[in-house]
Amino acid sequence: MNIAVESSNKVREQSAQGETLYGKLSTSVVWAKISRWEFWPFSVFYFPVMFYWAWLSLRARSFFFFTASNPTIEFGGMLGESKDKIFKLIPNQYIPKTYLLDCAVDQASFLERLQIEGLDFPFILKPDIGERGWMVELIKDQEELSDYLARIKVDFLVQEYVPYEVELGVFYYRYPNCDHGTVSSIVLKDMLSVIGDGRRNIEALMDDDVRAKMHIENLKRKNPELLAEVPSRGEKVELNSIGNHCLGTTFLNGNHLINDRLIQLFDKVSNQIDGFYFGRYDLRCKSIEDLYNGKHFKILELNGAGAEPAHIYHPGFSLIQAYKDIIHHLKVLADISILNRKKGNPYYSFQEGIREIIKIKKYNQQKVS
Repeated sequence: MNIAVESSNKVREQSAQGETLYGKLSTSVVWAKISRWEFWPFSVFYFPVMFYWAWLSLRARSFFFFTASNPTIEFGGMLGESKDKIFKLIPNQYIPKTYLLDCAVDQASFLERLQIEGLDFPFILKPDIGERGWMVELIKDQEELSDYLARIKVDFLVQEYVPYEVELGVFYYRYPNCDHGTVSSIVLKDMLSVIGDGRRNIEALMDDDVRAKMHIENLKRKNPELLAEVPSRGEKVELNSIGNHCLGTTFLNGNHLINDRLIQLFDKVSNQIDGFYFGRYDLRCKSIEDLYNGKHFKILELNGAGAEPAHIYHPGFSLIQAYKDIIHHLKVLADISILNRKKGNPYYSFQEGIREIIKIKKYNQQKVS
């Protein structure tokens, strides 16, 4: 059985026990967003961390110290970086076929390019600059493609769909004065789904699971017919194929999978990516054993300085431990940035940093206008 599914089943069992104890409270979205910190708004969760960030800025003598962490990635990969430019840094053997398109492309031109690239449905579309799963979608037919092209207002990537069963995030960092790095976090991703009971339809099953309940309205817009289906008893129905916490994916702590073989693999991959020292690989693989052996895996994204050790979002994970893990990674980020600066990779100046933030703000306004 898939290791992510095994862990997810345990989480579901715990959730069912909680429902017995707390009744309707356990399926209340409002209560979940208050009592379960994994659902807290980004600004609320990270507010205490800002005090440590201020200390690191004083130590590095720059608020924008992180821009030297990954010298070849825009803004160090904190915000506003182009995914297309990052993919160009990664050897082709490790990534699915991916290319950039202008948001003004018409459907006929899109399909012509798709054929030239040797791709077919399904495939992934995602903004070239985006975060937290915004507008990342699996496109299965021309109707879904037409809808996406009508909504997207920024340049976007077309990416070959990777059908491997296991999706995970691997956090890797390496100090610039060292030949070898380490894998510090692994998150296993269990996509948003429900388990059928042979009686109720998918909408009723979603309404009975607080995580799924948060995404009912989105599914009503995208695939209302699915909500009326009645899955057989024990049948697992995947509701979203994009592995993002904001889209309902359950993040599971996979740190027990870290070993020397995995570290050696990501040393090998990372040493082939010029100027990369700190971040998280989001990837799919056929199996964990295949990944250990360096085969049957594809990197879906590479996140830089803004990446999180996402294992902390495992349901029930200690809030105190989560802050400890984040602080550890921020300290490493600062240490790497300071070392890179000493090697001749400057921080952004305050003026350059502010200009970048203004540019990102304008982009964010454009994508929703």
